Amino acid sequence: MPEPTQPTRPTGQTPRKLTHTVTADSLVTVDFSPRFDGAWRSPSPSRSGSRPPGPYRRLFARPGTRAFTVGNLIARLPMGMFSVSAVVMIAGTRGSYALAGAVTATGLAATGVAGPSIARLVDRYGQARVAVPATVTAVLGSLALLLCVRFGTPDWTLFAAYAATATTPNLGGMSRARWAHLLRADPDALHTANSFEQAADELCFMLGPVLAAFLTGTFFPEAGTLVGAVLLLTGMLLFTAQRATEPPPRPATSTARTPLRLAALLACFVATGAVFGSMEVVTIAYADAQGHRSAAGAVLALQAAGSCAAGLVYGALRPAGSAERRLPVCLLAMAALMSLPLLAARTLDSLWALAPALLAAGMATAPTMVTAMTLVQDRTPEGRLNEGMSLVVTALLTGVATGSAAGGWAAEHLAPATAYLTPVTAAAAAFLIHTVSRIASHKSRRNH
Repeated sequence: MPEPTQPTRPTGQTPRKLTHTVTADSLVTVDFSPRFDGAWRSPSPSRSGSRPPGPYRRLFARPGTRAFTVGNLIARLPMGMFSVSAVVMIAGTRGSYALAGAVTATGLAATGVAGPSIARLVDRYGQARVAVPATVTAVLGSLALLLCVRFGTPDWTLFAAYAATATTPNLGGMSRARWAHLLRADPDALHTANSFEQAADELCFMLGPVLAAFLTGTFFPEAGTLVGAVLLLTGMLLFTAQRATEPPPRPATSTARTPLRLAALLACFVATGAVFGSMEVVTIAYADAQGHRSAAGAVLALQAAGSCAAGLVYGALRPAGSAERRLPVCLLAMAALMSLPLLAARTLDSLWALAPALLAAGMATAPTMVTAMTLVQDRTPEGRLNEGMSLVVTALLTGVATGSAAGGWAAEHLAPATAYLTPVTAAAAAFLIHTVSRIASHKSRRNH
């Protein structure tokens, strides 16, 4: 009679079904089990239906990346809080928005001057050795401003105290420098990291003013500045404690190329900053003209939300071509999408029609910034990356100040809807600057 048998097998594997029988003088063995090629093994991940991890999951699977990112985000959130908190605190106690605006403008100007020098020290001596004392100085400046406002000191003390906050290190730049150090051999992963950082910038500058307004309105006028100072110091200590991911310090050498070779790219950042500054002022003026000034913040938040979402999606994609080739496409798209708020305001004359136009316009800014930041990383010497990033911040602040002034003039002397020509013009200027610089660069290479 045929008798089924089961051969020895690894534990947990499905047994093979073998049947033996005798015919004449031969032993016949029949295998009724499924066919396998090679050793017994479990089904492959693709057969079991599991999907490979996405780009962001792979990014944060690297050791230490989650820890330094959490600390950096905690420290970066107050960057969107301090200006709003200072304006509310000063205007509420001194009764002058002009004074509040002048104090915050002084702080921005001081940041633009001090930022590159602090970043140069970070490159030379390391993030932890420089960023922590610089942050402590900035926090003391914020607390000094709070005390000056609280106890009614002379106006000049407000300017001096707020100017001290200019020592705040470039938090986004230091985080990007860590990614560039960790991912120097993986450009696709670096693209994802830059996209995440841009989305984080948008998120912090979107949530920061909301949190500041809530704290100053719910508790006391100084609450926003106080909480911001605590978050800044706490986040910086957590960030700099992650020494394993910190780029090594690189002492300055006379042979290092200067980041000032980024001049044409920095000019693009100035024009891009003018887009941001003018769009904010013009939108506030337009909402005021529509009788909904209180809704201006929510409408502007849609632009940041659009940029944040676009940045995350852009990071999940694998871009085609080099950053050098992608940037003019991004700049042209930004110029085209910035015309949507102008069209909505001119044709429909409604704040509710403007809202989706701002959401769509914001979707062009993150890909543009991500691509431009990638070029900055490519063109800046490795030992001076923080300095290069800080120069970008200075260029953006310069553009924001210029765009705010131009947008304010246009909103006052033109119709509020027509004033949306200002960000369109700034975006077109960014595209033209980059185009002219590329043509000049190509001609220079041919001549040499």
